Amino acid sequence: MNQTTVANFEKPIGCYSPSVQELIVIDDVLSAMVGIEGRYILIKTVHGKNDDISFLVDPSMDLALQELAKRIFPLCKSFLLIDQFVESRSQFQNGLVNHAFSAALRALLLDYQAMVAQLEHQFRLGRLSLQGLWFYCQPMMRSMQALSTVIQKASVNNISGSAVLNLLQSQAKAMAGDNAVRLMLEKMTQCASSAYMSILERWVYEGVIDDPYGEFFIAEDKSLQKESLTQDYEAKYWRQRYSLKDGIPSFLANIAGTILTTGKYLNVMRECGHNVQVPPSENSKLMSFGSNHHYLECIKAAYNFASSELLNLINDKYDLTGRLRSIKHYLLLDQGDFLVHFMDIARDELAKKPDEVSVEKLQSLLDLALRTTAAAADPFHEGLTCVVERSSLLRRLGTFNDLEVSQRSSTDNDLEETVSITGLETFSLSYKVHWPLSIVLSRKALTKYQLIFRFLFHCKHVDRQLCGAWQIHQGVRALNTRGTAISRSSLLCRSMLKFINSLLHYLTFEVIEPNWHVMYNRLQTANSIDEVIQHHDFFLDKCLRECLLLLPELLKKVEKLKSMCLQYSAATQWLISSSIDLGDSEEPIDSVGLNKAKRKSGQVLKSTTKNVAVTDSVLKFEKEFNTELQSLGSILSNNSQAEPYLAHLAQWILGVKSEQYGL
Repeated sequence: MNQTTVANFEKPIGCYSPSVQELIVIDDVLSAMVGIEGRYILIKTVHGKNDDISFLVDPSMDLALQELAKRIFPLCKSFLLIDQFVESRSQFQNGLVNHAFSAALRALLLDYQAMVAQLEHQFRLGRLSLQGLWFYCQPMMRSMQALSTVIQKASVNNISGSAVLNLLQSQAKAMAGDNAVRLMLEKMTQCASSAYMSILERWVYEGVIDDPYGEFFIAEDKSLQKESLTQDYEAKYWRQRYSLKDGIPSFLANIAGTILTTGKYLNVMRECGHNVQVPPSENSKLMSFGSNHHYLECIKAAYNFASSELLNLINDKYDLTGRLRSIKHYLLLDQGDFLVHFMDIARDELAKKPDEVSVEKLQSLLDLALRTTAAAADPFHEGLTCVVERSSLLRRLGTFNDLEVSQRSSTDNDLEETVSITGLETFSLSYKVHWPLSIVLSRKALTKYQLIFRFLFHCKHVDRQLCGAWQIHQGVRALNTRGTAISRSSLLCRSMLKFINSLLHYLTFEVIEPNWHVMYNRLQTANSIDEVIQHHDFFLDKCLRECLLLLPELLKKVEKLKSMCLQYSAATQWLISSSIDLGDSEEPIDSVGLNKAKRKSGQVLKSTTKNVAVTDSVLKFEKEFNTELQSLGSILSNNSQAEPYLAHLAQWILGVKSEQYGL
């Protein structure tokens, strides 16, 4: 020790006898134990990122006394560190967990100071030696040192909230060999977590985040509103309005997802004006946690209550199943009478270009079709609305990056370049959905329904056009058309009808119906709204894929075949009239026109060998259709191993080809 340090002391303690020195040292050590400098023991504090505290003793002190005093200095240092931590972390900005931890430390320091006061009383009575002081300090020494280790780590990293709880828990586990210290640290953890558990209790019992310092492990993004579910395809409300943050307390890590979900469910019910208070009970308090895991049972009970209540609310009050069934009637064409009527009365409007179609007129025609058919009995039919898109189905599918579209290529829209689209290709239905059903029937889910509807609707349109062409052929059935272009055209028409009917049968009876029944049965056994969403989304994604909407190569082939069918049905009137002589009559070919022709005694059939244009047109349609059909069948067969459901469609498509010339 240098001369300056020596000068800081009074008369050197070495001037006294060892017995007097011991009395002086005991008095100074008792003072140092509560952070007060003595005459021959000085306290030196170095402030910085890591505050360091050291103790200086008079070098003239008896060496044995010096050694005993130095053994007690770590306890003195621990007291000073803890006392400084309590003062700094009790400030407003440090959070509820630090406040609770500081309060627990302050209570511990009071016990410590009471012990020091008792030792000092013994000293005044002449009953305390330095060796005895060392002995009495032993029980508190280990606890204070363990706590000083914790607060030093907490101070260095400036942690708060769950990080403090995790630090206390890890330190308690590290002291597993010292039962007294471990129990003390566990008690500190429980005290520090009391405020945290209060936040948790409000969340799992009321669905409210009461977290003024941002310490809770669940974050709320108030910018995400529930209205976005019905407006935005990429709405993140359900997944991100409430989300888990980093720094989850270790004792809640395994059940954090359940805690998040519980509060979310309670929030939905509160948004609906429903009572969301979990029924209180004597053992439902979450003020502390322990090895008995009672708090876990309380959280699970709260989750079960919230889940069942929300599910009952969605199913009973808002009739989710009824809404889904209604959507199936209209968007999946389960109820066909309204559609037939609508397509009849809206035919002229839908034949216009998309920009020229009047959505208002279509809506009034749709309402008329709904009111005059069996759909009028559906209490939810008023939610149905008309939509006219601005692009074809293929191009629309290409805009969805989240759909698992196989073999996406830059040529997905080749077909559209050669076909002038009308309202028939872009017409769709939509459905008005309100909160809380929008959680399940979100904009994203309804968009998937619309994609399926557009495909089915256009298939129905192609079927109707081919039926019209078939009726024209039936109108000349009584004539002897064997060996003529009409005979060959009739076979081609039937082949096309067989193709489109097979496709519609596959889509409805092989894809939609079985998948719907699977989903419906799963919904009956669902235990939470998240399971309902999962089953519903799985149903839609499976239908999209099995309806070929996520397989561009196959979809383009089908669209091309449908385009050929439409071109052929449009040309049928010309093909038949070019093969039949009706004199000056310009009436369409039907049963009435045919009867008029029969009343004329002249020859009504032209020689098809002389009418080369008709024969060539029929042969061209036939060749192109057969080529595309064979190509589609080949692709289906080749891909059926990777996509087993294609085997069903392949059987129907290949069956069409094999029956074509056997009719």
